[in-house]
Amino acid sequence: MSVFSQIRWLLSAVPGAAVVCFALTASATDEDFSTLTKRLQAEKPKFAQRQQALLAARYDLADRPAKSTVMSRGKPVQDGVRVKLPVGMTWEKLAALSPEEVKEKQLWPAGFLPLPHPHHEAGGMVFPKFLIEETKKQTDRDLTRFDLDFDLPDHFLPEFPAPIYLTTRPDLGDVSQGKLVTLVNFYELFKDILNPKQLEGLRLLVTPFPQQQFNATEDRRSLKASQGVACFDCHANGHTTASTHTVGDVRPNEYRHRVDTPSLRGVNIQRLFGSQRALKTVEDFTEFEQRGAYFDGIPADAARKGTNVLERGSQVQFMAEFQALLDFPPAPKLNVFGKLNPVKASESEMRGQEIFFGKGQCATCHTPPYYTDNLMHNLKVERFFKEVTINGRKASADGPIKTFPLRGIKDSPPYLHDDRLLTLEDTVEFFNLVLELKLNEQEKKDLVAFMRVL
Repeated sequence: MSVFSQIRWLLSAVPGAAVVCFALTASATDEDFSTLTKRLQAEKPKFAQRQQALLAARYDLADRPAKSTVMSRGKPVQDGVRVKLPVGMTWEKLAALSPEEVKEKQLWPAGFLPLPHPHHEAGGMVFPKFLIEETKKQTDRDLTRFDLDFDLPDHFLPEFPAPIYLTTRPDLGDVSQGKLVTLVNFYELFKDILNPKQLEGLRLLVTPFPQQQFNATEDRRSLKASQGVACFDCHANGHTTASTHTVGDVRPNEYRHRVDTPSLRGVNIQRLFGSQRALKTVEDFTEFEQRGAYFDGIPADAARKGTNVLERGSQVQFMAEFQALLDFPPAPKLNVFGKLNPVKASESEMRGQEIFFGKGQCATCHTPPYYTDNLMHNLKVERFFKEVTINGRKASADGPIKTFPLRGIKDSPPYLHDDRLLTLEDTVEFFNLVLELKLNEQEKKDLVAFMRVL
């Protein structure tokens, strides 16, 4: 019986099945796997070229590291504003215009519009090459997709493997020993520093589960039948590699956001989870990701592809308990209140702190010591541009977005909820316009200097 025959039977035989079947028909196909693979592989270069052309038009993608700032394990931080301006425009001229003028004259920089997924119409999880290679080396799992590749250059991504800092053992510093933590090595690395419950939570976080694109059915995007995806594939070492996806809870597809995978560092001090979902606990987030986001919010796909529903009282709670141990990286220039120690900070960093708490209005949302207010805010960026569809993504209103912590922010590029801002300098220019701050060039530089030491 074909998939569509099964759907027709279910509709006629099972009352109330229409909603489930509607979701199923959205992805169902009579195309066999071999034909599907050949077709999508043939289409792959066209969509990759489309995305790379978009990135090149929006950004300066050169590898231009900062001279004196590195991430926690030494990877250089990229320097400078990378968003390109319209011809003949400067940041000063743009900041002098009202939102209405920017919108009417269509001067909003393309790099400040929502960033599409590498292939927005297809969507789904996609991983940087370095994560794919190390995961395959350690576990023999292949997270390569035959239909698309990750799009952003490695030098704009977080360092890999990221260090792991534990709230319970700050004396140990980085407990990862420079390794990517997987099912192969987690026990060896953590058996002497976690209790049995925490260790079991970590085991579950590095255990692969079936997912929309990586599973054992013919409707997958990996050449070989796959065991699936682990939480720590996206959140490698409890941090992030900027692996991306499209959100599962927005429809139609062109309105779905590209996902910036957030770091799990500091979830113990957070009270909201998910960039827009406002989930109230890390347990809610863990359960939602595995039950919903893994399958694009389509229960019928989840059942067909092998979802493994986690038990809330033990498994989910154990996973959450380990996540709550993940700490921010050390910030030696900050005091216990999260502000700069004047003896250790530079003049530029001190000026930047003054701007952060004053003219820049950053602290209105990003309050110390962790630089979040645990709320959501609507920036209403859509007042600067006219709605437009780009590479399958409709640029329109984003709605309320969670205030993410800024502690350790230099370790977590790119920025904003959909990766549209490649550097901290881009982020400052974005908020200077959106909040109409009228910062001058030196104030912007000082603000970046301050954020790099958080």
